[in-house]
Amino acid sequence: MSLFGTEGGGFDMNALLQQAQAMQEQMVNAQQQLAATRVTGSAGGDLVKVVMTGSGDLTQVLIDPSVIDPDDTETLGDLIVAAVRDAQNQIQALASAAMPQVPGMPF
Repeated sequence: MSLFGTEGGGFDMNALLQQAQAMQEQMVNAQQQLAATRVTGSAGGDLVKVVMTGSGDLTQVLIDPSVIDPDDTETLGDLIVAAVRDAQNQIQALASAAMPQVPGMPF
């Protein structure tokens, strides 16, 4: 669909509006699919795992009992943070791949 498809080579506003509507529909579909997706982030060789939805909600934290040391809670906290970051990075990658690309736009 060309934006310059009118007689005389003028700008076709209807074509632009149709493209914008199609892109909006693609974005809504991508967001819905992403929200329904679950990702698992992990840290410490899978000693800590977290499950998040594609919309960023944390739904589960799984901790291997061997990593629980009452004298070293800082390490456990660091592993949880690292697992959450891993899941967030996966969500970001999925979101980038799912969103429609607009020619000339940096996203």
